[in-house]
Amino acid sequence: MPTSLRPYRPDDFETLFEIDKACYPPRIAYSRRELRAFLGDPGADCVIAEVENKIAGFIIAEAEGRPGRAVTGHIVTIDVLDPYRRSGIGSLLISAAEEHLAARGAKQIELETARDNDAAIAFWQKHGYRTRGIYEHYYPGGMDAFSMVKSLRENKEK
Repeated sequence: MPTSLRPYRPDDFETLFEIDKACYPPRIAYSRRELRAFLGDPGADCVIAEVENKIAGFIIAEAEGRPGRAVTGHIVTIDVLDPYRRSGIGSLLISAAEEHLAARGAKQIELETARDNDAAIAFWQKHGYRTRGIYEHYYPGGMDAFSMVKSLRENKEK
């Protein structure tokens, strides 16, 4: 399915909010306030995936630190609507986020994912992310999360 990527625009907000609610359980989906805060962070970058001029998914990533010093990337969220899953859209979004973070000087990217979400864990592993620890009671309701990381240096050397 032909997919185009583009940057976030403020008029996308309500659609992204609805997509996040559709992709995650109520206790994990972001509130309007949280989502606005992530999108408004000066270190954040949001890439939108569109299919037939409709938003099919998005990714929010942020760079922490300053160029010339250790810069770490962080995947805040990736959301792909159910009808578009397993079509390559998630992979396109990850690649775009990694490129943007690398351009900002990130040497590694971190993320968190629920320990009981086997599909997400397999997705991240497929893209080179490795588990480095567990955050106990990370999500509301006491659910644990895996802390995962990917070194961008390794990919450039391959």
